[in-house]
Amino acid sequence: MLARLLRFGLTGLANSAVGWAVIFGGLWAGMSGAAANAAGFGVGLVMSFTLNRRFVFGVTGAVRGREVAKFLAAFAIAYSVNLAVLLAAQGVFGKDSALAQLPAIAAYVVIFFLLSQFVVFRPAPSQ
Repeated sequence: MLARLLRFGLTGLANSAVGWAVIFGGLWAGMSGAAANAAGFGVGLVMSFTLNRRFVFGVTGAVRGREVAKFLAAFAIAYSVNLAVLLAAQGVFGKDSALAQLPAIAAYVVIFFLLSQFVVFRPAPSQ
C-alpha cells in the first residue's frame, strides 16, 4: 500500500504541474482567469483519472461511466473536506496564513486516496 500511496503522490504532483501549466498558458494566451482555471482543472481531472486508474490502481479495460461518476464524486467529497478543514485552520492560523493550507491539503490527499482505493478503483468482486 505504501508504494501505491507514493504513486498516488507522484500522480498528484504531475497532475498539479500540468494543471498549472494549462492555467498559466491560458492566461498568457489571453484567456480570462475563470476560463484558464476551468481549462486547467478540466485537463487536470482527466489526467488524474487516467493516471490514477492505470498507474496507481492498475485498472485496465474499458472506462465505464459509473467509474467516472464515482471518481468525480470522490473528488467533490475530498475537495469539500479540504475547504472545511481550510476554513477551520484559518481560524487557528489566520485567514491568509499558508500554514492553514497544510492540514487542508493533507485532508484532501487522505480522503481522495481512500475513496479512490476503496470506492472508485476497487476491484470487482470475483464471481
